[in-house]
Amino acid sequence: MTDTTSNQMWGGRFAAGPDAIMEAINASITFDKRMAAQDIAGSRAHAAMLAATGIVSDSDAEAMREGLITVLSEIEGGDFTFSAALEDIHMNVEARLKEIVGPAAGRLHTGRSRNDQVATDFRLWVRDQLDAADGALVALMRALVAQAEAGADWVMPGFTHLQTAQPVTWGHHMMAYVEMFGRDLSRVRDARARMNECPLGAAALAGTSFPIDREMTAQALGFDRPCANSLDAVSDRDFALEFLGTASICAMHLSRFAEELVIWSSAQFRFVALSDRFSTGSSIMPQKKNPDAAELIRAKVGRIFGANVALMMVMKGLPLAYSKDMQEDKEQVFDAADNLMLALAAMEGMVRDMAAQKANLEAAAGSGFSTATDLADWLVRVLDMPFREAHHVTGSLVARAEAKGCDLPDLSLDEMQQVHGEIDASVYDVLGVHNSVASRTSYGGTAPEQVRAQVARWKERLG
Repeated sequence: MTDTTSNQMWGGRFAAGPDAIMEAINASITFDKRMAAQDIAGSRAHAAMLAATGIVSDSDAEAMREGLITVLSEIEGGDFTFSAALEDIHMNVEARLKEIVGPAAGRLHTGRSRNDQVATDFRLWVRDQLDAADGALVALMRALVAQAEAGADWVMPGFTHLQTAQPVTWGHHMMAYVEMFGRDLSRVRDARARMNECPLGAAALAGTSFPIDREMTAQALGFDRPCANSLDAVSDRDFALEFLGTASICAMHLSRFAEELVIWSSAQFRFVALSDRFSTGSSIMPQKKNPDAAELIRAKVGRIFGANVALMMVMKGLPLAYSKDMQEDKEQVFDAADNLMLALAAMEGMVRDMAAQKANLEAAAGSGFSTATDLADWLVRVLDMPFREAHHVTGSLVARAEAKGCDLPDLSLDEMQQVHGEIDASVYDVLGVHNSVASRTSYGGTAPEQVRAQVARWKERLG
């Protein structure tokens, strides 16, 4: 392609072209070339509609559509020279199309503006990212479900404040993240449904006097319907903000899980062993196996959050309809999408490869008097004790065990009866960690039977 620097698209209004500084700040081709496929798909649909409505001839429309396929082939093959002087992907494509098909290319822009063109391209691109995120989330959730199914009855400590609280099962902990990522998946699908309206044909801001068929172009591009207001169609970036908001919440969930993997894989915990594929070594300490993939996932949240805030700040003060500020929308979204997809793929890989250390999990499950609540519940259930009194009695027993340097099940019955004389030997039935988790049979609880029920539910939903 020839690097065209003369005959700017602004036409006869300006006697001189922009100087280098204006060209640099004004051009977006360095990043919006990522939307080439979407731009060409939109232009092909527009050309077909122009022919169907009689606005251009069938021969001109066919020449444009075939020429656009050639342009896309050149771009995908790396044989296309992008020009900053032509500002953006739209004008770069149109200039090359003119070189290929001649004057017919000049008819392509009939009945549209770069304002509705870029809004359409960007919606198509974001929609593709939502579809990709959908697939990545499903894959990650399946990996978590597999982990949960394998360890549905493996006991481990449950934490609050990162302090041992009550025993739970490995499967229950994995399924907690399935629920979290399931909400992310629903947000992705909800956002996609809401944004699936087509701006093409809104033109600059007021629509067009040409007898275009917006239903035809919307259908051709896979949209549910055209946008109903031309002003809103060209000035709306809610779809991008919803994508960033959804990505931010999902990235936060990824970061929380990454934090746990960093902790769990440490020598102090040894709850999981991460595979070599998602770990690195040290340049000086030969024994080190660092959970770098998890740490990088944890860090990428900042970039995705930042993109969300940045686009909010771009949009917050803009009057209708289009302002050049909106050119700053894409780099934020591109970067966030890249990092979200990378983080999802890395997390899926880590989850599929990681090996939960069953023996270490079980050894830690009973630490920190994790069955104290079970003891209090037993006092309420068997001795009909008010819970506040049971809480006090249990606290006294914990203090006695702590003083002896043992756990609650290691206290003798005599020692327990010194705190409360009605305690009998059946109390030991609830003090083991396996007994504890098995008793938590309420819906959504950690009992293995509940975990397996949730595994079955999600396997059916995920297919």
